Amino acid sequence: MIDQGVALVTGISSGIGRAIAARLAGNGFRVFGSVRGAPADVPDGVEPIAFDVRDDAAVGTAVESVLARAGRIDALVNNAGGSIRGAIEETDIEQAKALFDVNFFGAARLTRAVLPAMRRQRSGRIVFVSSIVGFLPAPFMGFYSASKHALEGYSESLDHEIRALGIRAILIEPGYMKTKIGQNSARAAHAIEDYAAARERVGAGVDASVSRGDNPELVAKAVERALAHPQPKLRYQVGRGASTLATLRGFVPASLFDRSLRKRFQVDASH
Repeated sequence: MIDQGVALVTGISSGIGRAIAARLAGNGFRVFGSVRGAPADVPDGVEPIAFDVRDDAAVGTAVESVLARAGRIDALVNNAGGSIRGAIEETDIEQAKALFDVNFFGAARLTRAVLPAMRRQRSGRIVFVSSIVGFLPAPFMGFYSASKHALEGYSESLDHEIRALGIRAILIEPGYMKTKIGQNSARAAHAIEDYAAARERVGAGVDASVSRGDNPELVAKAVERALAHPQPKLRYQVGRGASTLATLRGFVPASLFDRSLRKRFQVDASH
C-alpha cells in the first residue's frame, strides 16, 4: 500500500501519462516524469527527466538520478508507447521492431532498472499501461495489439516472481480514451490495395471512438487506486465497456465473439 511516495512515470507529455503524473503529484507523491526531448510544459509538481525508453544507458542513468535525488522509488508507471496503423502485411518488420522497442522493451528496461531498489526496500508497485487490445485483437493495428499482448504476459509472469519480495505488478487496460493516439500513430510502410477499403473504414471508426472516448483522468484514478490498495488486482479495466469486453471474451462462444468483433470494426462491410 502506497499512500505517498516517489513515483516515476514515463511518457508524461500528453494524454494518459500526463493525467497520471498530475494526479499523483496532486495527491502527495513526489513525481518524476520522462520526456523525450527538452522539458517543456509538464504538470505542476512534476519533475521532468529527459530520456528515451529505448536507450539502455539513458534508462539506467535516469533511474540512478531519481534514486540519488529522492532516495527510493515506490511506484514505476510504464506508460510511454506508440502505435502503427495498417495491415500486418503492409507493415515492415523494422517498423514492428521499433514499436516493440517502445511499448514492450521500453517497459522491460525501466522495470529491470528499478527492481534492485524495490528489492532492497522490499516494497514497490510496477504499473503497466496496457489496453483492451492487450486481451482483444485489433484489425489494422495488429502490431500495436501484439505489443500489448506481450506486455500482459510479461506483467503477469513478473507479478508471480516478485510478489514474495513485497512488490506487485499491475496492468491497467483502458478502453477508448480521448488522446492523440490517432495523430501520433505511424503509418504502415507499404499500402496494399486489397486492404485499402477495410483499413480506411476501421481507421475512421477508431478515430470516431477516440474522439468521443473517456477522459484520461479515469486511467489516472485507476492507477491511484491500485497504488493505494493493500492487495491490488492484477488487472484494472478502465472506461466504458472495458470490463464488459473482458468478461465477454472469457464467456461468450468464440464464434459469436468473432462475429461481434468483426461487425464492430466493420471488417466485412462492403461499403
